[in-house]
Amino acid sequence: MKTMKWMGTVLLATVSVPVFAQETLPAKPMTALAIAAAAGDQDADASGPAKLSSKLNHADVQRAMKLVADWQLKQSEGKWNQDWTYAPLYLGLLAASETTKDSRYHDVVLSKSEEFQWKLWNNRPLHADDEAIAQAYELLWHEKHDDVRIAEARSRFDQIVVYQDKPEKELWWWADSLYMAPAGLAEMSRITDDPKYKVAMDREWALTQAHFYNTDDHLFTRDARTLSTKEKNGKPVYWARGNGWVLAGTANVLQALPKNDPLRPKYEKLFREMSARIAGLQMSDGLWRTGLLDQEAYALPETSASGFFVYAMAWGVNAGVLDAKTYKPVVEKGWAGLLKHVYASGRLGCVQPIGFAPGQFETSSSYVYGTGAFLLAGSQVDRMVGTKKHAH
Repeated sequence: MKTMKWMGTVLLATVSVPVFAQETLPAKPMTALAIAAAAGDQDADASGPAKLSSKLNHADVQRAMKLVADWQLKQSEGKWNQDWTYAPLYLGLLAASETTKDSRYHDVVLSKSEEFQWKLWNNRPLHADDEAIAQAYELLWHEKHDDVRIAEARSRFDQIVVYQDKPEKELWWWADSLYMAPAGLAEMSRITDDPKYKVAMDREWALTQAHFYNTDDHLFTRDARTLSTKEKNGKPVYWARGNGWVLAGTANVLQALPKNDPLRPKYEKLFREMSARIAGLQMSDGLWRTGLLDQEAYALPETSASGFFVYAMAWGVNAGVLDAKTYKPVVEKGWAGLLKHVYASGRLGCVQPIGFAPGQFETSSSYVYGTGAFLLAGSQVDRMVGTKKHAH
C-alpha cells in the first residue's frame, strides 16, 4: 500500500504510483484579471425564461445556441483572456459558428487569438489549466497551416514530453486537468505526425486515472482533498463538473486519436463506462446536481456539468462510440433540461461558480465555461438531427 502526503494529511492508496506534490492548493489559483474575467454574473435576471422549443430540429437547436452565444459575446466585452475558464467557450464558439454558419463566433475567437499572439496563459509552470486554450489554437491551425498559431503550444508540450515523473510531484493532480491538456497533446501528434505528444499524454493520464478513478463506481474523485470525504448520505463525493470535465475531455481525446490508434480501446472503454454510470444518474428534469451520489441534497441542477455530459454523450452517439438507442433519449432529455435554464436575455443560469466540490449557488449564476459547455452540447445535438461534418 502506498502512502501519499497531501496538504499535511497522510492518505492511503492502493496504487503503486508516485505521490503527489506537497503543496497547499486553493480551488483554482487565479490572478485578479482572471478572476474578473471568469466571474460571470449572479445578479438577478429580470428577462424571465426564454421561449425555446426542445424539439430536435436544426432551427430550434440553432436558435437556442445563437441566443446564448450572443449574450456571452456582450457579457465578455473587455474580459477575454487565455485562462482555463475561457477555453471551453472558445471551442464552443467555434462549434457554434460551424453549426449556425454565423462567422461572428469564429471571428471573435480568431481575433482574440491574434491579440494574444497565440500565447498560452502563463500563470504556473506546466499547469494544465494554462494549456487548455491550445485546443482552440489547434483548430484554427487546421484552417491555415501557419505554425505560429501552435508554436507556443508545441513548445509547452515539448516540456511535458521530457518531463520525468518525480516522487514528489505529478503534473495532473486534479480530475479537471483531463479536459485541459490531454486533447491538445493528442491533437499535436496528429498535426505533427509525431507520436511523442500522445505518448506523454497517455503517461500522465494513466497516473491521474490510477489515483482518482473508482473502478467500481465508474466516476472520478476530483482530487486528493475529496478522496475520503462523504456526502450527507454517507456515499463518496463525486463532483458533477469534475466528472463533466473528464467525460468531455475523453471525448476530445478520442476525436484527436486516429481510428486505428492502439490507444483508442482503453479511452473508449473509460468513455463507455463513465457514460453508462452518468446516464443512470440523470434526474427527472434531464440534468444532474453537483453531488452525483446524493443529488437530493442539492437544491438546483448544475448546467455546466450537465452541458458537458450532454455534449460528450451526443458526440458518442454521433461517432458510433455509444449506442444510439440507449443514449439518444438521455441526450434529448438533457438538452430539454438545459433549455429551461436559458433566460430570454440569453443568459445560461444555474452554473456553479469556480470550485472543486459540490456546492450551492443562485439560479442566475452564469460563467463562461458553462456557456462553452452549452454551445458544445448544442453543436452535437444539432448533428444528431441530421448529418453535418464537424471539425472537432
